[in-house]
Amino acid sequence: MKGYKQFLNELLRDETGQDLIEYALVAGLIGLGAVVSFGGFENKVRGAFNSIGNQLTNAI
Repeated sequence: MKGYKQFLNELLRDETGQDLIEYALVAGLIGLGAVVSFGGFENKVRGAFNSIGNQLTNAI
């Protein structure tokens, strides 16, 4: 039982790998921000291409 408690205490004090988790969280937040911003950007690009397509169709 004493070995188990000691193992848990060491595990709780162990800080190795903490930087990797922080970098993963930052990368995840950047990815989420990119997905959200591209969602709004998609409508603008689609509208621009539709407008150009309509203008080209009307010009012919």
